[in-house]
Amino acid sequence: MNIEHIMTSLEAKHPGESEYLQAVHEVLLSIEEVYNQHPEFEKAKLIERLVEPDRIVSFKVPWVDDNGDIQVNLGYRVQFNNAIGPYKGGIRFHASVNLSILKFLGFEQTFKNALTTLPMGGAKGGSDFSPRGKSDAEVMRFCQAFMLELWRHLGPDTDVPAGDIGVGGREVGYMFGMYKKLTHEHTGTFTGKGLEFGGSLIRPEATGYGGLYFVKQMLATKGIDIAGKRIAISGFGNVAWGAASKATQLGAKVVTISGPDGYVYDPDGISGEKIDYMLELRASGEDIVAPYAEKYGVQFFPGKRPWEQKVDIALPCATQNELDEEDAKKLIENGVICVGEISNMGCRPEAIDLFIKHRIMYGPGKAVNAGGVATSGLEMTQNAMHISWTAEEVDQRLHTIMSDIHAQCVKYGTEPDGYINYMKGANIAGFMKVAKAMMAQGVI
Repeated sequence: MNIEHIMTSLEAKHPGESEYLQAVHEVLLSIEEVYNQHPEFEKAKLIERLVEPDRIVSFKVPWVDDNGDIQVNLGYRVQFNNAIGPYKGGIRFHASVNLSILKFLGFEQTFKNALTTLPMGGAKGGSDFSPRGKSDAEVMRFCQAFMLELWRHLGPDTDVPAGDIGVGGREVGYMFGMYKKLTHEHTGTFTGKGLEFGGSLIRPEATGYGGLYFVKQMLATKGIDIAGKRIAISGFGNVAWGAASKATQLGAKVVTISGPDGYVYDPDGISGEKIDYMLELRASGEDIVAPYAEKYGVQFFPGKRPWEQKVDIALPCATQNELDEEDAKKLIENGVICVGEISNMGCRPEAIDLFIKHRIMYGPGKAVNAGGVATSGLEMTQNAMHISWTAEEVDQRLHTIMSDIHAQCVKYGTEPDGYINYMKGANIAGFMKVAKAMMAQGVI
């Protein structure tokens, strides 16, 4: 495989799509060695087929705001790969949404879903619409207008969306309601639904829960107990909430949360009612964490990120590329032992290189945060069987899936000196499953 040639060709076809190109380059570097052991992959032009999405649906979304004015947003669905199952991946509503970000997320989702061992392909979708500052009625009208265009491309065995940034239970409910009306069917076409109409217990917190199960196992490979460890978390939404809750249950101490306005440092630990207050802040519609510092009398660092604090474990939980090379240097200087991406591609490549160079335990998002989509897959299973599992049953299955993902990463990522390169392991494990399925199905 000539990585430079492939990347040059991709950059010429897709200029300026930095997030997408970054994600592809990272995977190609990891799988180069194993790919070259399979000449049949090269003959079938497997990589050239794998790095391009199966299809991209793009459309305008006109809707009417509360003042009676017409607004127009853009909508997308990137159906990346369905070699191992129906397309599966979230929908993101945020002003920053563009095709590059959705293609990167869809590409990552393909391997992440393969790692879960569940039969799910990779996809992602969204719009540059932001629910923040909008009334419930405006959000409903937008979701209905969005679904009016997208519904033809979805179905329980075709493409099953879920939530993502800006899309929670409210938005999923509105989209599913419109889908149901248009199709005259009540099927498991969305995940992250309300418990009253097919949703799964512990789905909102599953990404954070799964992330901590994975990190706990990473530490266990070195004989280290997570109890008593100090953890820095970024973000303060559902992912951070789930991570903080489970970390606290496991005996660790979460000392930071963050928003676009800066971060809060709470040396006593963010637990109990403080975690509930995180959700209150998020629900208030304001993208800020400063009120937490005022309420609990702790330090607030405006415009900064939490990675400058001395902690044992760092867990990016907010968005892509949120931890850069300088952040990585500070964490390493302060003695961090483990970094786990609970956000998608939370670390910049230069930061990842530093962690691996210094033999720090580093877990990539496609492995660490797979608990969210894994639980979505469990929701699909419950819908197909027309049953509901208890929270304990879902949690047990999630625990098993995260253990299986960790085992795959160790299998493919253990290097001669004993260091486990989780990024390499996750990429190879996910790639090999998708590659074998594509080879078996011919050139299509």
